[in-house]
Amino acid sequence: MTGAVPRLPADLTRLEQLAEQRLGPGPVGYVAGSAGNGSTERANRAALDAHRIVPRMLRDVSSRDLRTELFGRNLPAPLALAPVGVLSIMHPDAEPAAARAAAGEGVPFVLSSASSTPMEQVAEAMGDGERWFQLYWAKDREVTRSFLTRAKASGFTALFVTLDTPLLAWRPRDLDQAYLPFLHGVGTANYFTDPAFLAGLAKPVHEDPNAAVLHFVGMFADPGKTWPDLAFLRENWDGPIVLKGILHPDDARLAAEAGMDGVVVSNHGGRQVNGSIGAAEALPAVAAAVGDRLTVLFDSGIRTGDDVFKALALGADAVLLGRPYAYGLGLDGQAGVTHVIRSLLAEFDLTLALSGHRTPGALDASALAG
Repeated sequence: MTGAVPRLPADLTRLEQLAEQRLGPGPVGYVAGSAGNGSTERANRAALDAHRIVPRMLRDVSSRDLRTELFGRNLPAPLALAPVGVLSIMHPDAEPAAARAAAGEGVPFVLSSASSTPMEQVAEAMGDGERWFQLYWAKDREVTRSFLTRAKASGFTALFVTLDTPLLAWRPRDLDQAYLPFLHGVGTANYFTDPAFLAGLAKPVHEDPNAAVLHFVGMFADPGKTWPDLAFLRENWDGPIVLKGILHPDDARLAAEAGMDGVVVSNHGGRQVNGSIGAAEALPAVAAAVGDRLTVLFDSGIRTGDDVFKALALGADAVLLGRPYAYGLGLDGQAGVTHVIRSLLAEFDLTLALSGHRTPGALDASALAG
């Protein structure tokens, strides 16, 4: 405590309301909005809240060690910033600001394919910070291959492949605002700077931006992809590959059989399938199925330090944090993201200690009731 009143609240669950008050309805709706009537986002919260921590007493917790290892990298805590696209709608400093904040705290930053800033510029902003690249798997193989080559050259060490978005879901908040940034060329920076993408255009982007947008929309995702297609990614990426959007243990087993390195138990924060299972409800079965073979990460619903505790106790090796840092960015730029990271980790550290534990690796289902 320094005696200075923080610019943003210590209770990170208040950030969404503040963002609603201070930022435009289109951008906030795009980040905060969910598929359908929001039942999956509510299920994410219900699944975490259904588990209660059972504190243990008279254990020496005078020192704690949050460090963890993921994909051969030593990290200060079991936390990374999840891929969130089009961050320029939240703040003009966009992805570089969030990436600098992550690097400053030693937390990995996962860059979205749909970023507002080319991957090379984000990498430069991060310096030596740990960075991972999230792939929206395009229909065009050459564009995908080019993305992987660029990401590797830019120092991204792990590939996160989002599987749950072969199509964009029915998202009423965006539809009611007629708001989709991609149609205005926002969130397309990696594509509009990619040589393979540009080779498919009759004219340069600046001469016919509408044609460039239509080309992007036509290739952005591919609902025809199947498990055998993963071989293409393995052939073109020599680092860890993590499949994001896994909810069924059988899909996790298929990921292991396909030679993948990890999975993210996630329902895209409730943004894709309305009525889906809550991510934390799916986590234990996935972890039981492949936890000895794959790194198991978790997102969808993480808002507090005790959420991190619960996810680790339910079988995750680490968590990805999404919307809260996007709100922090929108409200206070890079400093806002730093505030979110530090607040979440401080609350997690205290929750760990006050529950009688010293390390994240000590957590298992016995730490919870419910």
